[in-house]
Amino acid sequence: MNAWLLVLPQVILVLMILISSIKIISASEKTGIAKPGCDDHCGDIPIPFPFGTRDGCYLNLLFRVVCAYPENTSDPPELILWDINSNGSITHISLEGQLTLLMAVNRRCYNRSSELTSDLLDPWMRLNAPGFTINSTANMFTVVGCSDIAFFEGSNIFDSQKYRTGCMTFCQSAADVINGSCSGLGCCQASIPPGQSGVNISMDTSFGHSNVSDFNPCGYAFVVEKEAFIFSSANLTNMIEVTRLPMVIDWSILDWVLTAGIVDWFATARTCEAARKNNTLYACKGNTSCYEPETTIGYRCSCLPGYQGNPYLDGIDGCTDIDECQDNIHNCAKDSACYNIVGSHECNCRKGYRGDGRTDGEGCIHIADDTSKFYKLVTGASVGALCIVIATVWLYIWFRRRKSMVMRDKFFNDNGGMLLKQQLATQGSGNVTVIFSIHELKIATNNFDGNKIIGEGGFGTVYHGFLADNREVAIKKSKLIDRTQIGTFINEVIVLSQVNHRNIVKLLGCCLESEIPLLVYEFIENGTLFEHIHDTRTTSKLSLERRLRIALETAGVLSYLHSVASPPIIHRDIKSRNILLDKNYTAKVSDFGASRLVPQDQAQISTMVQGTFGYLDPEYMQTSKLTEKSDVYSFGVLLVELLTSMKVVSFDRPEEERNLANYFLSILKRKRLLEILDGNIVHEMNVKLLEEVANLAKRCLKVKGEDRPTMKEVAMELEGTLKLSKLGKVKKGPKEQEMEPLLVVQSRSFGFVGNENIFPQGDMSEVMHLENEGGR
Repeated sequence: MNAWLLVLPQVILVLMILISSIKIISASEKTGIAKPGCDDHCGDIPIPFPFGTRDGCYLNLLFRVVCAYPENTSDPPELILWDINSNGSITHISLEGQLTLLMAVNRRCYNRSSELTSDLLDPWMRLNAPGFTINSTANMFTVVGCSDIAFFEGSNIFDSQKYRTGCMTFCQSAADVINGSCSGLGCCQASIPPGQSGVNISMDTSFGHSNVSDFNPCGYAFVVEKEAFIFSSANLTNMIEVTRLPMVIDWSILDWVLTAGIVDWFATARTCEAARKNNTLYACKGNTSCYEPETTIGYRCSCLPGYQGNPYLDGIDGCTDIDECQDNIHNCAKDSACYNIVGSHECNCRKGYRGDGRTDGEGCIHIADDTSKFYKLVTGASVGALCIVIATVWLYIWFRRRKSMVMRDKFFNDNGGMLLKQQLATQGSGNVTVIFSIHELKIATNNFDGNKIIGEGGFGTVYHGFLADNREVAIKKSKLIDRTQIGTFINEVIVLSQVNHRNIVKLLGCCLESEIPLLVYEFIENGTLFEHIHDTRTTSKLSLERRLRIALETAGVLSYLHSVASPPIIHRDIKSRNILLDKNYTAKVSDFGASRLVPQDQAQISTMVQGTFGYLDPEYMQTSKLTEKSDVYSFGVLLVELLTSMKVVSFDRPEEERNLANYFLSILKRKRLLEILDGNIVHEMNVKLLEEVANLAKRCLKVKGEDRPTMKEVAMELEGTLKLSKLGKVKKGPKEQEMEPLLVVQSRSFGFVGNENIFPQGDMSEVMHLENEGGR
C-alpha cells in the first residue's frame, strides 16, 4: 500500500502527459484547409477552400486552380488560377482575401545604335471576375532603366472607368542612380488606385539607348509587391535574368449564375445581406462573420472572436472553439483560474480573493482582515500616484517644448537660416524678404489643415492662409529638399524676393523652422490658366485679345528673367498650371521650385532633367543642358494650348494626336490650321492674325534651341500682334462700339482644295496701311 502511494504521483504525471499528447495530436490532425477528399497542396503551396483543383473541391468556377506539373520532373509544380488571362502562377493564398502571383517582367532591349534587339512584352492581364482585383496598397507600378517611358492602363470594377498613369526614367551612368530610391533616376514608381481588375502595360524609349547600352541595355516595366522589390544600381544590368516578380491580388466571394449558357456575375448576391437571403449560395459557415471589403466587389468571411479555422468550411475544419486556457492565450490574472467556454473563457479568483480575475480588469485582490488599513493604503497610494502623474505630465510638457525649440533651431540652421541672415544684413534695409516663424504659418493655415490645400504638384503642396495683419497668402510646402543645395536655395530666395515684375507672383518670405522650408507668396484669387482654358464653363470668356494679352504678359516675364534679372533665371517649368490669373485676368507667373540661376560666365548649365511632360524641351531631355531656349520651347507649347484649348498630353485622343506640340506642327505642315484652333476665337476678321501667332509658336517649337527666337523677340512680336488685334475698336459716345472689320477677307478665301492654304496670302502692306488709318 505504501509503495502504491509512492508511485501514484508518477502515474498521474504520465497520464497528464499522455492526455496532452493526445490533444496535441488531435489539434495537429485538425489542420485540414480543403474539403475532405480534396487536394490541399500543390507541391509546397497550400490550397485552402474556397479554392480547389477538382469539381466539388472549389466554391465556384471563380476559385478553380490548376496544379501544373512541368515536363522536367525535378522542377516543382506551379499553381495557376483558372481562366486568368496571364502567365502568373500562385505562390501563396491567404484566407484574409489575398493571393500572391508571380507575374512576367516586361522588357525591351537595344544595341548601341538604339535598335530594338529584344521585345519581351506580356502587357495584358485580365482577372477572371470582378471579385479579383489588384491590391492597391501592396503593389507599385515600376519602371527600371535609362531613357525609358512606360504607361499603366487599368480598368476599374466600380465604375468601368479607365485609369492611366505613366513613369519616365533618366540616367547617364550607373553612378547617377540612388540605391533604394525610385524617384526617376534609373527607377520610377507610381501608385495604383483600388479596384483595378485589368492591366495593360506599354513601353517606349523615345530618347534611345545608344549612350547607355553598356550598363543598361534594356528597359523594364512591371507591377510588383512593394516589399519584394528594392531597387539598386545592379538592377540596370542584372534584371535581364529576372523573368517574374510577385504581385498581390485581392479576392472576395462573388456568386454567379449561368443565363443562357453565359456567366452573369451581377445576377446574384454581391453583399453580405443579399447573400444570407440565398442560403444555397451563402459561403460563410458556422461561427463566422461576414464583411464587405472596400477594394473589390463581393464579400469575405472570418471566424468569430474565440474561434479559428477555415470560415468557408463546416465541421472540424471550419471555425472551431479556441481553448485559450490550454493554449495559454488567456488574460487571467495571477491568483485566478482559467475555465474554457465555447467561443471565450472565464477567469475565477481563488478563495480568499475578489475581483474579475482578468489582467485587463481589476484582477484578483486579497481580502484583508483589517479593512481600514487596506483603504488607508489605497488612499496613500492614490495620492502618491496622482503626484507622480502630475510631475510626469509637467516634465513631459517641458521636455516636449524644449525639444520643439531645439528642433526648430536645428532646422533653421540646417536650412541655411544663418546664411540667409548674413545675406539680408549685407543688403541693408532695402530688402523685403521676411523670415516667418513656423508658429505664424501654423496659425495662418489652421495647423496646415487639409481643407486649406489649394494646389498640389510634383514639387509640393500649396496652402491658403491669412497672416496676422490679414494679408491673404499662399504658402508652399515642398516635398523634398537637397541639403547639399541649401546655398543655392537661399540665393534663389534672395533673388526671387527682389524680382520686381507685375506679372510674377511676389515672394513675401520664407520659414526655415520646419524640416522642409516653406515659401510664402501673395495670393492670386482667380485660379490657374489651365482651369480657364480647359473648363467649358470658362473657356468662352477667354477672347482672342485676352489670350494674346496673357501670352504677352507671360513672354514679358520670361524676357525679364532671361535678360534683366541678375543673375539670369531659367524658369524650367512654364505651363498653364503655373500661370495664375487675378480678377482682371492679368497673368501671374508662379512656381519657381524647378528654376535655376544661370552663372554670369555660362550660357548653359548641366542639370538633372526636370519639368512637365509635354512642355519639356526635347533638346534639353536629350543633352541635360539647360538653356534659356528651353523656356522658349515650353512657351511655344503654352501658346499652342492658348490657340487650341486642347490639353498638352491626352491619352483620350488618337495616338498621332496625343502630343499637342507634334500634332500642331503636323497640322501646320498640311496647311490645315483651322481644324485645330478653338472655335471661340476664330472668325473671318482675324484668321491672318491667327496665322501669324501660329507661325510664332512654330518657331518656338524648333527642335534645335539655336533656331528658336529669344523671349525678348517673342514678346516684341506678340506686342505688335496684340496692337493689330485692337485696330477694330473705337469709342462712340459713352460706350465702346465695334467698328467695321478692318481686315476684310472674302468668304471664298477660306475654302481650300487638297493641300492648299486655308488663309489668304495678301500683302501685309495693306494691313499696315489699315493700322495707320485706325491710329489716326
